[in-house]
Amino acid sequence: MYMQKNMTRSLITFAGAAAFIMLLGAGCVATVQKPESAATMEKKAESVMVEKKAEGAAMEKNEGTTTEKKEEGVMMKKYSGAVLAGTSAALIDYNQADYDAAVKTDKLIVLYFYANWCPLCKAEVPKLYAAFNQLTTDQVIGFRVNYNDNETDPNEEALARTYGVPYQHTKVFVKAGTQVLKSPESWDTARYLSEIHSAIGN
Repeated sequence: MYMQKNMTRSLITFAGAAAFIMLLGAGCVATVQKPESAATMEKKAESVMVEKKAEGAAMEKNEGTTTEKKEEGVMMKKYSGAVLAGTSAALIDYNQADYDAAVKTDKLIVLYFYANWCPLCKAEVPKLYAAFNQLTTDQVIGFRVNYNDNETDPNEEALARTYGVPYQHTKVFVKAGTQVLKSPESWDTARYLSEIHSAIGN
């Protein structure tokens, strides 16, 4: 009789504990699975959209920067000589490879015959650089050609002979293999821009 009572108590205790555990578990599940309100879900969706837009804008900005850098890199690698001025239209320190490549195009070629000892050249060349820095067309390419100084090479001597250059600070314009202008006068930036635009027809 005593044992039967103990067993009954144990079963009741066990059943009570099991029921308590089941209720506790159901409460947890109910808490976890509690549905979100429509307003909460809408806010979350808006937040995700804002994040995606921000990510997209950042990616576009990075891609734009990368493209610009690539274009700059191509511009710098395009010529074997040093680019002295210009972005749209480059003025290059003369070298035969770049000159030969330019001749094969339909671009206007501007040649400035420069001597490193010449005071007129030193005074004028910054005006030439300023003109090339202001050009927005890519239909012009310029060369500063060494003439009758200690940096003049045989190709530069031959070029001066080809165009009958009498002395330093002479400008020669060449288009489609034909000389279209030669001037020994000193020019300012405005004159350079005027003559270049006239030669390319705009």
